[in-house]
Amino acid sequence: MANIKFIREEREVIAADGANLRIKAIENRIDLYTMMGKMMNCGGYGQCGTCVVEITEGIEHLSPRTEVEHRKLKKKPENYRLACQVMVDGPVSVKTKP
Repeated sequence: MANIKFIREEREVIAADGANLRIKAIENRIDLYTMMGKMMNCGGYGQCGTCVVEITEGIEHLSPRTEVEHRKLKKKPENYRLACQVMVDGPVSVKTKP
């Protein structure tokens, strides 16, 4: 089981190993999107880049960056990820809307 801690929201979510970070956030009413992202998000296909999160702890428990992430986040730090592309396999701390 993976324990996902959402720092800004002061909430923790339990997820099965291999769970998608975006889906777990939405299921638990964690808001990933800024105002613009709410209007323009692609629904989790990695095309818009609006579900960016910052991983503050546990980056080793995430799936590797995808090609989509390499393109969309090329000017961002390595601990920035697209929630829609991330699979969680252990404890992780996440900062939404970095």
